Amino acid sequence: MSRIGKKEILIPAGVEVKINGVDIEVKGPKGVLTMKAVPEIAIEMKENSIHFTPKKLDLKSNALWGLTRTLVSNMIDGVTKGFEKRLEINGVGFKARTEGKKLVLDVGLSHTVDIDAPAEIEFKVEKNIIIVSGIDKGLVGQISATIRKVKPPEPYKGKGIKYTTEIIKRKLGKKAAAGA
Repeated sequence: MSRIGKKEILIPAGVEVKINGVDIEVKGPKGVLTMKAVPEIAIEMKENSIHFTPKKLDLKSNALWGLTRTLVSNMIDGVTKGFEKRLEINGVGFKARTEGKKLVLDVGLSHTVDIDAPAEIEFKVEKNIIIVSGIDKGLVGQISATIRKVKPPEPYKGKGIKYTTEIIKRKLGKKAAAGA
């Protein structure tokens, strides 16, 4: 039995959910998200809540039960509040700027790196902080990981792009290690 899958999802005011077999569509003030659920999980709406139950209890459907509930919950959160990830640029001369729907990174490479934003994603740059925001949690995380992959932080000086909540374990340099 899935502890997460058993919980019902309450639908907030201003959000419209349509369930058509395995297709789920969520409309809210920030936009529309759709998802195709797995056929092993039965999804039903009762007044202002959504309930999930596996069609048969086995290992696969038990694993997908909680996952399906969480994905639908994230869709509802996305169309009401939205999601955002913050990345920090550290390094001398490292900078980022937006040009329309594009993020331009200048991070010590021989060329600038351009990252195009999908339709649902928006970039903002404040000093050395890049803010990636959108309604799809998975897409916000994927774009953030793509930005971080351009110049991951290195452990000696901490130069590179990292999440603001991330802690980089620093290493001692050759001089400090040789003196010990």
